[in-house]
Amino acid sequence: MSKPAAKPACPNFSSGPCAKHPGYSVDKLTLDTLGRSHRSAVGKSTLKKAIDKSKEILGLPEDYRLGIVPASDTGAVEMFLWSALGERPVDVCFWESFGQGWMTDIVKQLKLENVTQFKAEYGELPDLSQTNPDHDIVFTWNGTTSGVRVANADWISDDRKGLTICDATSACFAMELPWEKLDVVTYSWQKVLGGEGGHGVIILSPRAVERLENFDAGRPLPKIFRMTKGGALIEGIFTGATINTPSMLAVADYVDALEWAESEGGVAGLIKRSEANAGVIADFVAKHDWIDFLAKSDDINSTTSVCLTLKLEGDQVKALIKLLADEDAAYDIGAYRDAPSGLRIWCGATVETSDLEALMPWLEWAYKEVK
Repeated sequence: MSKPAAKPACPNFSSGPCAKHPGYSVDKLTLDTLGRSHRSAVGKSTLKKAIDKSKEILGLPEDYRLGIVPASDTGAVEMFLWSALGERPVDVCFWESFGQGWMTDIVKQLKLENVTQFKAEYGELPDLSQTNPDHDIVFTWNGTTSGVRVANADWISDDRKGLTICDATSACFAMELPWEKLDVVTYSWQKVLGGEGGHGVIILSPRAVERLENFDAGRPLPKIFRMTKGGALIEGIFTGATINTPSMLAVADYVDALEWAESEGGVAGLIKRSEANAGVIADFVAKHDWIDFLAKSDDINSTTSVCLTLKLEGDQVKALIKLLADEDAAYDIGAYRDAPSGLRIWCGATVETSDLEALMPWLEWAYKEVK
């Protein structure tokens, strides 16, 4: 097979930081905050704009809070785990490395004892219906390293006593999230919106706020984890007064990404783009017997972090990935280091469908080259 004639215009298929949105240019950013204090009027107003626009585009309930926090999605998850777990038993659901990491933190670092683990191997989901609505439940919506997402939230009780704590970093802005079922949601804007890394976002329901204000875990908390003072929520975190100094360049970049999302029709438009992208890979997989999804069924197959297995040995997969990178056809598409050998191709909304269409012949060519 000869080399394909056309290459993707943008070969950036990394699962984080992800491709910048179409038409992106640093020159288009509003940079009046650079060199200014984040506590200045312009700094606080820009941070508030990022918060308000995020809430509006996501369609959050009026009484949900959204705040910008340090240390990406990891920081957002950790600050709530350390601040609020321990009041009641905890169910931890995991089927890939990040979910397993939350379990490790809960058991080995927080040293909570009344913890039930619901585990599945890569490509599968545990039986989420077995979780207890009286417990706090920690889970990822979309397993970024496994390409497996929850099919729906029907398993979450409307009458639950515990909190649902959802790491949704590769799902927010790309998948429908039933906010009434979710008490804590975290994401980083470096994923679906293609923003710059380093900052996280935490979303709290009124029930989550109540927990923070009324439960004292009795453990030391670093300053960057503290969301309450004197038994009350620090409201400034959710109106633009960040806990520590954010990168105002990254914030300007995020605002630009949010404005692009609005121009694409908001979450509905971004979902449509992601699903079209994932559909390109699904069509290709259906026509070739040497490639398959890591996910065991279509209903749990991710539309953002699409993970694939190949009928190749591990060293051959590495050779294929290097070959595509050397040809400038695809960058950063290797499976996550803890996942089974294979590919992970980001299909989020910032990726153009035409680039994925151009990539597919290159996948076939590279496969035949290394085979």
